[in-house]
Amino acid sequence: MLYRIVTLVGGIAFVGVLFGLIWLFCRLFLKHHRVTDQLNERAMTLATWTFTGVSLGLLFAIFGAFILGPWAFYRTLQGHDLEVSSGAAIWWGFGIVLLSLLITASGFLGFLWLVGVW
Repeated sequence: MLYRIVTLVGGIAFVGVLFGLIWLFCRLFLKHHRVTDQLNERAMTLATWTFTGVSLGLLFAIFGAFILGPWAFYRTLQGHDLEVSSGAAIWWGFGIVLLSLLITASGFLGFLWLVGVW
């Protein structure tokens, strides 16, 4: 019973890690494109909507995260008035989603191995 509680708490913590990674990568993206005005607020907005797209995509189907996440990134980015083409914005969003999910999933699998699930 204890390992189930530890696994649940660990899973919740990794959801926070996923959001943190998406926020970090969105912030790095904005800095790469020389955004300095309200950087943290813009990164938070971009990360929140991207995370929402990823979460909804994960609920409906695993691969939905790779469609809804980049789409949410692209749609939110349109409101930031950056000179990034639509195709580049979608690919940047896909890269942010993919990298964030890979890092989080590998960390969570390592955590599950550590607590003895496997």
